[in-house]
Order: sequence, then structure tokens, then C-alpha cells
Amino acid sequence: MSSMTDEATYRLYATGWAVVKRLPERTAYRLFERIADRMWKKQGRSVLQLEQNLARVLGPGATEQQVREVSRQSLRNYLRYWCETFRLENWDHERRATDFHPQNTEYLKELVATGRGVILALPHMANWDSAGAWLTTFEPGFTTVAERLKPEKLFQRFLDFRESLGFEVLPLTGGSRTLLKLAKRLRAGGVVCLVADRDLTAGGVPVDFFGEAATFPSGSASLALSTGAALVPVTLWFEDKGQTACFHPEVVPPIEGTRDQKLAAMTRAVAATFEKGIGEHPADWHMLQRFWLADLPERAAAGAAHAARAHGATAADPAPTASQA
Repeated sequence: MSSMTDEATYRLYATGWAVVKRLPERTAYRLFERIADRMWKKQGRSVLQLEQNLARVLGPGATEQQVREVSRQSLRNYLRYWCETFRLENWDHERRATDFHPQNTEYLKELVATGRGVILALPHMANWDSAGAWLTTFEPGFTTVAERLKPEKLFQRFLDFRESLGFEVLPLTGGSRTLLKLAKRLRAGGVVCLVADRDLTAGGVPVDFFGEAATFPSGSASLALSTGAALVPVTLWFEDKGQTACFHPEVVPPIEGTRDQKLAAMTRAVAATFEKGIGEHPADWHMLQRFWLADLPERAAAGAAHAARAHGATAADPAPTASQA
């Protein structure tokens, strides 16, 4: 991307951010809904990929019309995510708390109180930024990881924004330093949040997801094994007013097996929890990118290895890398 294109991209985001923050709330939501509907009607590459993903989630019995209906709502929810994210800075402490309707918070409080550290593993559902904003009202000072965006100015803008909400944000490309910092926070009894459904490498753990081969990042399970922290999957969905999150039971490491086998079993347990949550709220899963191995020909080797490992990990399973956190 050229420096001129970088600057244009940054200015587009910055201008939209500034305008949306100042619009009346109802006007802002309507504007983003119209943008979503226009995207849906045009059926560009990302929309077609979204519908291909949703067809797998809805199952072979879903008609083309049903997939289209869910994809329309999914795009509206995805644009709602952006609208709310741009406006989050306007929300006071009370709004952040009252617009979020979590389930099983007492269970989460008990885990935090043990001092073991807690890893909250989330899929790309609903609005994870507003979920983080709520979390700061519940457990100040949690840590998360962000994928580095281009241009750098845009990444810094999002970094500043999330830190202004009370997040501690580490760059995904921080390598071993990022992993070490996350482990340090957990060993001190802190909370770490990781978006954990999209594998950005070719070295994730093979899983069966809605009946097809995919890979999931192993970073959250790896940190849990290394630090003794509790690994808690979380699923989220929008409501007419605000959104809900469910804190699911801790994924406990298997008693027997090698470290790689435990890592794979825990990652697959997270994937199974995500599958159930996404299946119940398919329009809240914002996956407009290629996700399954069948759509990723460059990962053909991983797909071939999946069949051999479908009944359990072996010691040959890849060790997690920093980018999988």
C-alpha cells in the first residue's frame, strides 16, 4: 500500500469516526443499516464469502433464501459493531454497564477471586469492543492483543481509542515479548481477553467446525497450560437494546497426554463452545473472510494433516507461535 493510499485510508476512517460520534444516535444507527443493506444488495466478494460461511453454519437444509436473510442481518450487525465502536467514547460508565447483559458473572467473579488469572476467549461475535468496555467496569485493567493494521496511523488510532476505554493493548506482532507479557499478567492474577476463532497462521489446531475441517489458534490454550490460568470461552450476541454475553464453564486441561495433546483438546473444546454459540446466533458471527480449509488452498498440507489427526493430537502437532495468541 502506497503512502498516499495509506493517508487516504486513514483520513476516511478518521473523518467517519468524527462524524458518527456527533450524529444523533438513531440517525447513526439508521445510516449504518442503510450502508449494510447496500453492501448486501451489491453482493461483493466479502458478502459472498460471508454467505458461503453462513451456509455451513445453517447446514445443508438451509435454502438460498434463508442464507440470504441471515446474511442481511449479519451485515447489519457487523455495521452496528462499527457504529457502536465509533460512538463508544461517548458512552459514560453507566451506559457501558447497563447496555451489556452478561450471564454467569458470579462464576466469573469467583474465578477472578482465586488469583489464578483468567483468559476470556471470544469469537468474532457481536461487539467485542463494547464487551471490553463493560469488562473495565467489572475488572479494571484487563489485557488484550490487537492485530496490527495498515496504515500505522490507523493502528495507533485504534490503540489509543481502546486504551482510553481502559484496555491494555499489546500488538499481535510482538512475538515472544507479547506472549511473555500476557503470561506475566496472568501469573499476577490478571484477566486477558483474546479473540480466538480465526487462525491467522498455517499452524493452528485442526478442528471439525460445523462438519468441516478448519484450524483454530492455540494461543489461549497454550497460555492456560503455561500459567495455570482459567480458560473461559465467551459467546456474545446483539439484542434490540445492547448485547448479551455468556461466560461458559472453564476448559480444564486433560489429566493425561502430552502437552501437545492437551493443547489440541483444549482448543477443540473452545471451538465446540463457539460452534454452539454461533449456531444459536449465526447473524452475530462477523466472518467475512475465508475460514474453512476448503476455502484456503494455500493450506492444503494442513487440510491433509487434519484427517490424520481427527481422532486426537499427536506429539507432531505444531507448537503455538506468538502470532497464535
